[in-house]
Amino acid sequence: MPTTGELPIHNQPTKRHHKTHYHVQRVRESLTSRVGKFLCATLLSLLLVSGIVVFILWLNLRPHRPRFHIRSFSFPALAQDTGFENAQITFNVTIRNSNQKIGIYYYTMKGAVYYQDQPIGGSQLPFPSSFPYYQEPKNTVWIQGQLNPPTTLVITNDRWKALMADRSAGKVLFRLELKSTIQFKVQMWDTKRHTMHATCLVTVGHDGQILPVSKNKKCPLYFN
Repeated sequence: MPTTGELPIHNQPTKRHHKTHYHVQRVRESLTSRVGKFLCATLLSLLLVSGIVVFILWLNLRPHRPRFHIRSFSFPALAQDTGFENAQITFNVTIRNSNQKIGIYYYTMKGAVYYQDQPIGGSQLPFPSSFPYYQEPKNTVWIQGQLNPPTTLVITNDRWKALMADRSAGKVLFRLELKSTIQFKVQMWDTKRHTMHATCLVTVGHDGQILPVSKNKKCPLYFN
């Protein structure tokens, strides 16, 4: 019989078996944890590299908006006291595509002139060739508009009096609105179409010619 305080001999292999099983389980858990950490670290590294690549591509290929500048604006009839029936407005605008590798398709281009926030004329504007017109990267296009009464330019007696009053004060303020539907061509794919608006504020002197403060001024853009 075993003495008091001593474990039975037949219980010692069982304890060794439990101890061995415990160590094996700890090793398995450690390996599983290490594999899980390695997979997570690999996945995070791939996501980081992918994000950097996408960011670099976005910097190189993101479309820049075309740049509109008002180059000339003429309303010769303002130099006359009477003559609004034969009034004519002409203007020139340049459109610059500053993108390195992205072209722009123009599907329409309409121009409208506003005086005191009221439209006085508008028409479809011609491009160098028919629509859709493709503007290559690093390219500038000249657009010319001409508004004539009574179809594309409407000047009433009251409006003419207001124009003469502003002329007497030294200057007349007009707003030229340009509206177009455009699409960016990025490498082998095209973006969706966007409606683009350009707003050119034009100040004209008593002779009906654009003043230096407005000439070559950049026209703000917005899309919808």
